[in-house]
Amino acid sequence: MSTAREQIIGDIRRSLRRGDLPEAVQQDLRSRLSEPEQGIRPHFDQDPVERFVEKLGNVSATVSRVSGVNEVAAAIGQYLEQHELDTAIVMSDDALLEQVDWPDAWQIETRPARGTDRVSVTGAFCAIAETGTLALLSAAASPTTLNFLPDNHIVVIRAEQIVSHIEDLWSLMRKRNDGSPVMPRTVNLITGPSRTADVEQTIQLGAHGPRRFHVVLVDA
Repeated sequence: MSTAREQIIGDIRRSLRRGDLPEAVQQDLRSRLSEPEQGIRPHFDQDPVERFVEKLGNVSATVSRVSGVNEVAAAIGQYLEQHELDTAIVMSDDALLEQVDWPDAWQIETRPARGTDRVSVTGAFCAIAETGTLALLSAAASPTTLNFLPDNHIVVIRAEQIVSHIEDLWSLMRKRNDGSPVMPRTVNLITGPSRTADVEQTIQLGAHGPRRFHVVLVDA
């Protein structure tokens, strides 16, 4: 535990006039955290990949399915051409994206997004078939600004990263072995483009984030 976190928790305990928890209670909590009980999950017989693609379509997102990483750049190029966007892209520092052979003529920058950026490309920690949701974790290599500032957010993810239910996300996070903290500062669960119906119950896209949300799904 970091010093800052220890100080904050200590201040809370003092304000509540409570000391450390008894050792038996701490052990019980650690046991429950290490082996959490599994709750009831919605059942579906559909293939997780097919369900994920279907759910994305239901929330106004679009999908390009490619057979390998060597087709990712072409799929993104088609998306940019379809929406009359230039090839200036801001990107996360993702291991999957590093394998893509990006065209030399594209203007690609790996950095946090700014208000003037129109297109961002990121990876994702996993995808959830149950709801068509992408889970993105904040880190120095994956700034959260990439998920919200540009009007067009493109996520590249492998089919093998798709899990069935949202509970599987938390199980995967507990098993991370890349040296990262179990919980990042922020977990962004993204289901389609940003939307609101605050005005006369009429759906408006892009109210609080990207106007378009596109997924490039690498099947192999």
